[in-house]
Amino acid sequence: MRIVLLGAPGSGKGTQAKKLAAKYRIPHISTGDLLRAALAAGTPLGVQAKAAMDAGQLVSDDIVLGIIRERLRANDAKKGFILDGFPRNIAQSQSLDGMLNNLNQPLDCAVLMDVDFDVLMQRLTGRRTCENCGATYNIYTNPPRLDDQCDRCGAALRHRADDNEVTIGNRLRVYDSQTKPLIDLYRNQGRLEIVNGVGDEDAVFKRMLTVLEPIAKGMRKPKLPPLPPAKPAKAKLPGKSAVPMKSKPLPVKPLKPAAKAPPKPPAKKAAGKPAPKKPASKPAHPKKKSRKPAKPAARRKAAKRK
Repeated sequence: MRIVLLGAPGSGKGTQAKKLAAKYRIPHISTGDLLRAALAAGTPLGVQAKAAMDAGQLVSDDIVLGIIRERLRANDAKKGFILDGFPRNIAQSQSLDGMLNNLNQPLDCAVLMDVDFDVLMQRLTGRRTCENCGATYNIYTNPPRLDDQCDRCGAALRHRADDNEVTIGNRLRVYDSQTKPLIDLYRNQGRLEIVNGVGDEDAVFKRMLTVLEPIAKGMRKPKLPPLPPAKPAKAKLPGKSAVPMKSKPLPVKPLKPAAKAPPKPPAKKAAGKPAPKKPASKPAHPKKKSRKPAKPAARRKAAKRK
C-alpha cells in the first residue's frame, strides 16, 4: 500500500501515520523528520535545507525529492509506504509521480485529513512533544498528567518554536495557496479519499481503516468526480417544435410553374337581328332539266279535252 497523507498543519497526519505504519508494517516517511535527520547528520542536503527552514520557507523540491528517493530504496519500503508532508503543490505531485513510476512503485491514493480552521489553531498552539520517546500531547485536548512531563517516560515536553499564532497563520496561508489545489488534482484523478480528522485518535483511526482496508486488499476502485449536471432545456416557444435541432436547414423555395396565357373571353353576340345566313354556293355548272315526252295515255286525254 502506497499512500500520501494530505492535510493542513495540525490535522493529525503524523499521529495517524504512526498508527497506520504499525498496523500495515510499512514505513512512515515524514519529510520533516527526514530533513531534521539530514540536518543533524550534516549531510549536503541537510545543510541546504537548514537555511530554508531557519527562514520559515519551504525546502526546494530537488532537496526533498533526493531525500525521499534514498529512503524509498530501503528494503522496508518495498511493500509500501506512508508519505507525510510531501507533496505540497501540483508541481511536487507531478515530480513525485514521475519518480515513483521510475521506481515501479506508483501511488495508490491520497488521504485527506479534513479538520476545521479553529480546531487547527487550538491543536497547534497547545501542542507539546516528548523529547525522548516522541509522544505528543495537547494542553487543551490531551494534556499530560504533569505539566511539561511525559506520561510514558517522564522526560521533558518540548513546545516547538514555530507553534505560535504568527507562524501558524503563515503556514496555513501557504497551505491554502499551494497545498489545497492538490485536493482537486487527486479528486480529478480518482485517487482521493477524505477522512474526518476531528475527534479522539482512536475514532479517527477507525475511519482511516474503513478507507484504507480496500486499498490494502487491492479492492479499491478509482473514485472519479461526478459529471456536471446537464443544462436545463429552454422553454418551448409557441408554434415551435420542442425537439432542438442541431442546425436549421436553409429554406428551399419551390419552383414556380411557367405562367399560362389567360384564356380569351368568348366573343359577345351583337344585339339585334341575327346575322343573315350566307347563301349556299351554287354549283358551277347547273344541270338542265330534260323534257321527257308525254306518255300516250296522257296524250289521249289531252286530245279529248280539245
